[in-house]
Amino acid sequence: MTMSAYAETSVTRITPAGERRDCTRKLAEECPVALEYDGIGYAVLMATPADLIDLATGFSLTERLIDRADQILDVDVHEAEAGIIVRVALAREVRGRVGDRVRHRASDSSCGLCGIENLEQALRPLPRIAATSDADDAAIFRAYAALDALQPLNALTGAVHAAAACTSAGEPHLVREDVGRHNAFDKLIGAMLRAGRGWEGGFALLSSRCSFELVEKAVLAGCPMLATISAPTALAVRRAGEAGLALRVLVRADALLAVAR
Repeated sequence: MTMSAYAETSVTRITPAGERRDCTRKLAEECPVALEYDGIGYAVLMATPADLIDLATGFSLTERLIDRADQILDVDVHEAEAGIIVRVALAREVRGRVGDRVRHRASDSSCGLCGIENLEQALRPLPRIAATSDADDAAIFRAYAALDALQPLNALTGAVHAAAACTSAGEPHLVREDVGRHNAFDKLIGAMLRAGRGWEGGFALLSSRCSFELVEKAVLAGCPMLATISAPTALAVRRAGEAGLALRVLVRADALLAVAR
């Protein structure tokens, strides 16, 4: 891979007093990343072109295409003229899941009656979280305080999200970044899955709002607690409650909100 995670561009800095200064600015790169499974086109994500094998692995798990890391046989990352193609080879035992999901996606423009099936697919039942987090509120504040220093791409560009796996003591031990909050979390989940690491009483901290999709990714990854810097949606709170996922939201240096479990 030769594509960088950021690019430099010329800009003019203008102050309220009318002062102008030409300079350069590093911008986070964003490009189409096409995910193919055994030759079947599945999804195109707008993502930062870094840690793409982690992205493919985490996405495969949170899309319920795999249950374990060893069900991915190979991942090939190919840079094309219009973006990046990530080709994933799946084990025979799960290969049929791709076709099932693609058929549901293909009916998105269908009639109202067919839409009943689409709605059911949009909010599929979640498993209950069996694990619990041993982290107390002080651990979440410690993780929040440490997160900025662990975001090198955001330090350069100021434009990407981070997802961090944190110990129960509040120490971030693995961080992934991306322009998309969903992609950042999938990259983190994929990196942990590939390394054979579990949450071990810890939690995930995301530099984003808490949407229902992020709740679902946390549940499917077996994460016992999800902490986010911004607010949740009402649906995210309901889904977390159904699955028994602990939420800590609007995490700031001076306060946080505890929701669910």
